[in-house]
Amino acid sequence: MANRDLFDLPVQEFTSLSELEDYIKKFRCSRCSHARVVFGDGNPQAKLVFIGEAPGEEEDRQGIPFVGKSGMLLNKMLQSINLTRKEVYICNAIKCRPPNNKTPTQAEIDACNPFLVAQLKLLKPKIICTLGSPALKALLGIKESITKIRGKWLKYEALDADVLPTFHPAYLLRDPSKKREAWEDFQMLAQKYRST
Repeated sequence: MANRDLFDLPVQEFTSLSELEDYIKKFRCSRCSHARVVFGDGNPQAKLVFIGEAPGEEEDRQGIPFVGKSGMLLNKMLQSINLTRKEVYICNAIKCRPPNNKTPTQAEIDACNPFLVAQLKLLKPKIICTLGSPALKALLGIKESITKIRGKWLKYEALDADVLPTFHPAYLLRDPSKKREAWEDFQMLAQKYRST
């Protein structure tokens, strides 16, 4: 595949997740030159996809999304609705760890967005759960605070998928008082999952 400007990336050229992952690893934009590409994990045929913000330190080390403390909490949240990582698919809006683990900038979100769109197009989920504001912003362009929009069903029109925004597990680790609301969101997610 010829090297080209990222914003001209022809999403329809990718026919498999492995082809897309290989392309991202070869592309290695200047923002990612210091970090490993963390593509995704789980069942590529899953009807439920979780989208996080960006890889953290442990994810960068292992090359798998949500394997640090946030990942352990996400695993427990999945268990609370009788699901496992093997039954869902987990990825991040940003494919490489931002420098100093900072919140992704709009430029970083924009640079990685074609990859997220291509990944979702190949996955074809029926339900998407965005974890935190940056993931929601990347997917739907919504800039509203996660505290105001969490727990409300939205639509990702490109795939006719239902989207439920909720708190990122890292936020819940910093503010455990929000775990009750996240639990309510996951109950909604479970109900939708069983009925889809």
